[in-house]
This record gives sequence, C-alpha cells and structure tokens, in this order.
Amino acid sequence: ASGIKFQTEEGSEDFAWTTSWGTSTRMIGGIIMVHGDDDGIKLPPRVASSHVVILPVFPKNSNKEEIIKFCDDLERSLKDVSYYGQKLRIEKDCRDISGKNWDWIKKGVPVRIEVGPRDMESGSVMVTRRDLGPKEKVSLQIDELALKLPEILDSIHNNMFDNASKFLKENTIEILDKDEFFSFFTPENEERPEIHGGFAVSPWCGSSVCEDKIKDDLKVTIRCLPFDSKVEEGEKCVYCGKSAVKKAVFAKSY
Repeated sequence: ASGIKFQTEEGSEDFAWTTSWGTSTRMIGGIIMVHGDDDGIKLPPRVASSHVVILPVFPKNSNKEEIIKFCDDLERSLKDVSYYGQKLRIEKDCRDISGKNWDWIKKGVPVRIEVGPRDMESGSVMVTRRDLGPKEKVSLQIDELALKLPEILDSIHNNMFDNASKFLKENTIEILDKDEFFSFFTPENEERPEIHGGFAVSPWCGSSVCEDKIKDDLKVTIRCLPFDSKVEEGEKCVYCGKSAVKKAVFAKSY
C-alpha cells in the first residue's frame, strides 16, 4: 500500500508484505499506564523481557564468592523450566550496592528472588511478586522453585488482568443525557473536587461534524465503536439530539 520494496536474494525488487500489528512504543506506554504504580512499571509475565531476577544479598563479612556461586547454581537449575511455551527468562544481579532491590522493582520484573547466607543454610530463598507489596515476601524451598515459579507467574498474570478489568469497569459509565455527559468530562476544579472523566458509552448520530464539536467543547473524542453495542429505539445522540445510529465510547486522550 505504501510502495515499499526490498531486494530479493535473486537481486530483483519485490513488494514487502506489511502489517500494522507490530509492537510499538504506544503499546509499551499502554502497559505503563494500565499496570504501573508509584514504584514504577509492572510487566505482565507473558510479555515481560525477564520473568525472574535473582538478587544475591551480601551482608557484612559474608563470603560473596560463595553466595554468587550458589546463585549461579540456582540459575542453572531453573534454565530449563518452561512458562507459557518458552524457557524462563532469568536475570542475575551480583552488584554489591544499596537499593538494588528497588532498581528491579522499578523495572517491573514479575518475580524477584533474594538469596543470602541464611537462605543458603536453610536451602530456601525469599520470593517477592511485583504485583504485590514490596514487603510481601514468601520463603520457598529451592527444590520447590522449578514447580512453583510457573504457577506464581500465572497467578501474577491473572491478578494483573483482573485488576485492570475491574478498573476499566469501575471507570466506564453509560451516559444518555447531554448535561450529564458534560459534567462527566468537566476538568477537576475547586467547585467540583471529585474526579471527573473515564469512559462514557453514549449514543451518537454518526456525524463527524458532531464529533468535532464534542472535541472542541470538551477535548473528548470517540475511542472506539464496540461491535456489541446496540442503540435502543428512540435513543438520541448525546450531543446534538438527533437520532442515534451507534453507541460510541468517548474519552479524553492523554
């Protein structure tokens, strides 16, 4: 469609088969906006660049080489574990610095595994999930990890999906009245301190002129036209009052 050509192995030119379904920075921005929190990004396990990070802990007077070797062995024991059809993607951070744990929290890696001298003695590790609080740690025996990690990652994935779905539902409202529509999208102010905005599902006449006027008045645009939305008999466009032909999802674009 764009006249894009490439040189084939035979030396001739041919048109490229193109698609718009690639991963983009916009998709990454969407992940940050939907799942991120005050501590940084949260990455859903099935798309995370790394599933697990192993963090050696070095107390004073500890044998660093011994701890690192223990973590190397731990990493090797997990390298053949599969999650969602792929091998676990594992990071290991052997830096001896303060704030190392928070560095990986901000990066959004789903699971953090901390290993210190006491863990080595007990044959266990401390495991923290990114979807829960940073202090909600559980101790797992090393021989449990290979079995437990895929279950933990699936639990994280489902929890993140459920939380996002709940947030979407709580911030989506059907609005049929023009005054209510304007009130919903009024910016936050001292006279109306409650939070305004979200997704409004409202009847629309199908006119681009009407859509442009809504954008001019409220900086609100149509985000999508749901396939399963139905206009009830007699419903009028939420803005101009003419007969509605579709229900649209309106929202502000940030």
